[in-house]
Amino acid sequence: MKLSVVTAVYNRERTIADAVDSLRRQTHAKVEHIIIDGGSTDGTLDVLRRTLAADARLVSEPDGGIYDAINKGMARATGEVVGLLHSDDWLADNDVLADVARAFTPGIDAVYGDLEYVSDKDPTRIVRHWQAGPYSHARLKQGWMPPHPTLFVRRSFLERHSPGGRPYDTRLRIAADYEAMLRWFSAGMRTAYLPRVLVKMRTGGASNRSLARILRKSREDLTAMRRHGIGGLGTLAAKNLSKIPQFLKK
Repeated sequence: MKLSVVTAVYNRERTIADAVDSLRRQTHAKVEHIIIDGGSTDGTLDVLRRTLAADARLVSEPDGGIYDAINKGMARATGEVVGLLHSDDWLADNDVLADVARAFTPGIDAVYGDLEYVSDKDPTRIVRHWQAGPYSHARLKQGWMPPHPTLFVRRSFLERHSPGGRPYDTRLRIAADYEAMLRWFSAGMRTAYLPRVLVKMRTGGASNRSLARILRKSREDLTAMRRHGIGGLGTLAAKNLSKIPQFLKK
């Protein structure tokens, strides 16, 4: 099985090499890496040119934000399965993609697992452990979602359920990933859960950098919920409260 991995990056000179190195160390043989750079002005491109595999595909041009960049990358994907590797993240160990590929048995549209947030200053220190657990539609109404960075989806399913050929709605600046997952689950996406950490993520994500962004994310989450008939303010509250135990499972 060929896996396509898309990385959207902009001015991440300090962290991008960790992401690339974790991908190059994977034991799974067939991996396509597509990097969409938004026109970085620091040393990101120099780092990429030094560290990328010879067959990686690098595009550097202005874009409309992270979801626009991801859409561009996914449009270029040729693998049976597509996933993401953000520029501040890395795959938890060398067998992540091999385990993901094995989990794609016939009838499975997507595979996901657990995620660990780590300290930006000390990546060995776990700040939050997101144990996803298996999917059920009832859990969506309780604010549940799988960790988006761990989600791998069959490209054929994406193509069927991406309006205008764009998996992510770029009108949503922060919660387009949540909207996309609700759309896919509402379309009957059949999933397999891997009960192990697939991705490690540095703290300090874009959605939590200011009160204004937190409020915008909440508004966009609510838009996504209502768009797909998942819930309203109660579901939004449950979604936010569900994060608290994740800080206690370190």
